[in-house]
Amino acid sequence: MKIALMDSGIGLLAAAAAVRRLRPDADLVLSSDPDGMPWGPRTPEDVTEHALAVARAAAAHRPDALIVACNTASVHALDTLRAELEPGLPVIGTVPAIKPAAADGGSVAIWATPATTGSAYQRGLIRDFAGSATVTEVPCPGLADAVQYADEDRIDRAVAAAAALTPPDVRAVVLGCTHYELLAERIHAAVGGPPVTLYGSAGAVAAQALRRIGAEPAPSAEPSSAIAVILSGRAAELPRAALAYPQGRGLAAVDSVR
Repeated sequence: MKIALMDSGIGLLAAAAAVRRLRPDADLVLSSDPDGMPWGPRTPEDVTEHALAVARAAAAHRPDALIVACNTASVHALDTLRAELEPGLPVIGTVPAIKPAAADGGSVAIWATPATTGSAYQRGLIRDFAGSATVTEVPCPGLADAVQYADEDRIDRAVAAAAALTPPDVRAVVLGCTHYELLAERIHAAVGGPPVTLYGSAGAVAAQALRRIGAEPAPSAEPSSAIAVILSGRAAELPRAALAYPQGRGLAAVDSVR
């Protein structure tokens, strides 16, 4: 089994780690675009062009499924990616976990990039899935970039600024950018700890990828050490910044046994 993941940067690490938890025997293809990121400020047409290039680089490795581990690409490019690659290659998009976060009502915050916060796309998800929950949209300027480069000072400032905008009665926080899932513990601490539950998308998209190819979870399977890393179309190693996060270190440890 071979699962490919694509993103603008290292936000795909969370979903890759989730795939490996469900199917440690899966070979991985990690395709990203450090030369072209960030994608958020780009026009939808530009995002689609970059996403297609990253997806084609991944598809050249003949995976069984492709996870679009990027909220921005899922918003703007998912239909185009599916039109080109399916049905031969199942394409799984990423949607913020608003529905499960709002299931019990109460107060919910959605942390997202400034481009996504307040967008018609996110407002539509809130309208369709938030139910009776009170939702606060929290813009997180600079946080994804800080995560991408493992810039600790910028991460601290961006997380503190977003936490200050998060209402004190919030009991659920949706991580609306895949990069943010790499900071789950720090974000959890910043918004109040155990009373608050974080909702990311990595586990859901990993499970959906398996369902799309008719595979069952097998967490005790013999681990694979095959990881192909593609950076803006070039074969490469995991970026050094990936090692700043548990998900990246876990993948690097397995990769090192090749």
